[in-house]
Amino acid sequence: MIGYIIRRFLYAIPILIGVNLLTFSLFFVVNTPDDMARIHLGIKHVTPEAMVKWKHEHGYDKPLFLNSKKSGSSQFTDTIFFEKSVRMFAFQFGVSDDGRNIGNEIQNRMWPSLAIALPVFVIGILANITFALLMVFFRATYLDFWGVVLCVALMSISSLFYYITGQFLISKLWHLLPISGYGPGLDAIKFIMLPVVVSILSGIGSGSRLYRTFFLEEIGRDYVRTARAKGLSEIRVLFSHVLKNGMIPILTGAVVVIPLLFMGALILESFFGIPGLGSYTIDAINSQDFAIVHAMVFLGSVLYIVGLALTDISYTLVDPRVRLE
Repeated sequence: MIGYIIRRFLYAIPILIGVNLLTFSLFFVVNTPDDMARIHLGIKHVTPEAMVKWKHEHGYDKPLFLNSKKSGSSQFTDTIFFEKSVRMFAFQFGVSDDGRNIGNEIQNRMWPSLAIALPVFVIGILANITFALLMVFFRATYLDFWGVVLCVALMSISSLFYYITGQFLISKLWHLLPISGYGPGLDAIKFIMLPVVVSILSGIGSGSRLYRTFFLEEIGRDYVRTARAKGLSEIRVLFSHVLKNGMIPILTGAVVVIPLLFMGALILESFFGIPGLGSYTIDAINSQDFAIVHAMVFLGSVLYIVGLALTDISYTLVDPRVRLE
């Protein structure tokens, strides 16, 4: 397994270089350093001298990829791309265009994102599995039929509807929880409960319907018929055999969302005023802050690669026949 992990780490290097190059190219196709200077200094009253000074202070006064005024390796190293990219691989994110330390911002904002994402992830999976097993247990009955109808109805509604309805009913009409915002310490609990509840509800339709399909595929296999022939109860067959063997496709979809636990939900955090990494990224995109966007895309790519590696490793835990070579 150690050799497999080392290979995955080595494979990740060219992937991260490619993602870094693509992010840099796309951003500067849309925005030139002059555009960035105008946005941050003010479009109406900016002077050429102020733009030159801003670009020099933020390291945008050099060529993008190739510095023809230099010789040797400096042609490539004395560029915006090299200087902004190399430090990423040491997780040195630098400062944003407004002068704030990006590393400190990530450390501070990751906790509100995790406070929402972790319960959504854990409780959401448990709720989806439970509802899916119930439908499978009562398969080919009216309960199964109306359960599928409910799942299709829930997954057909936009998540924004759940957010708005939750804010209207729970916060505005019933006054049970704050409508948005965030508080320090334990006060944060009352602010994250509403986003957590609506997020779980918005995902239970698609998740339960997908897991029901996995479990129905397993329940028709020979080993299930053998288990029934041995006299095992239907509940024990479901939990001891079907659930265990249905965990591989569930893990495939579940573990790869681990990056989202850290990165935060972009729309959700902005909607509920949560100062997490999702709203941090949205604000950076709106202000065309390349340093933050660059750092968040790179960090998201690293976490996604880690999530895929954890997915492969988790296969060996639920199925001893799987070997990582």
